[in-house]
Amino acid sequence: MTADGDAAGHGEPTPAMRAATARGLQEQFPGVRVWFGTATGSWWAMVPLRNGPRLLEAETPQRLRDAILNARARG
Repeated sequence: MTADGDAAGHGEPTPAMRAATARGLQEQFPGVRVWFGTATGSWWAMVPLRNGPRLLEAETPQRLRDAILNARARG
């Protein structure tokens, strides 16, 4: 297997996969803006809350989802 094939199967997600993941989280949390920061390698979300928006960062989409849930629970 080539290095390219290896990376595609087990390495970083492709831009299309990252976009689909962001869309999925945004659909799950209407009003929340989600993106992958290529410079930071982190997942980000801007979450509107009662006291104003909050910027969240996480290493994985699952951790970002958990952070969004926690931020919304705290208000």
